[in-house]
Amino acid sequence: MNISLQQAEAAVAAAKEKARQLNTLMNIAIVDAGANLVSFARMDDAWIGSIDLAMRKARTARYFNMESGELGKLSQPGGPAYQIEHSNGGLITMPGGIPIRNGNGEVIGAIGASGSSVENDHLVAQAGANAIK
Repeated sequence: MNISLQQAEAAVAAAKEKARQLNTLMNIAIVDAGANLVSFARMDDAWIGSIDLAMRKARTARYFNMESGELGKLSQPGGPAYQIEHSNGGLITMPGGIPIRNGNGEVIGAIGASGSSVENDHLVAQAGANAIK
């Protein structure tokens, strides 16, 4: 099962609204169950360098069906996934990537947000993921 374009656009809209509430600018990427880009938004004046980060956070969350920040905890020196960020063409293991699940709990895609602190990135991504149920 894949996220639809309509669902992806709803997730982007919710994420953008959260970014506005936090008074920050974001790049927001939505990938489907195959980790292919479905929707992307760059808010006016959001950092160009965060475009790639948002897409990689989304793919990271989908590749492992876990939040990118949780994978980051496992990838610390001495951890069971140390240096995993060098796999799959480069992962991002900081917060801001979250799997998107349907009402049955199945992963149908993922969202990545980047452009502020990792705490804000996570909050924005969570708002987008929560828009799909």
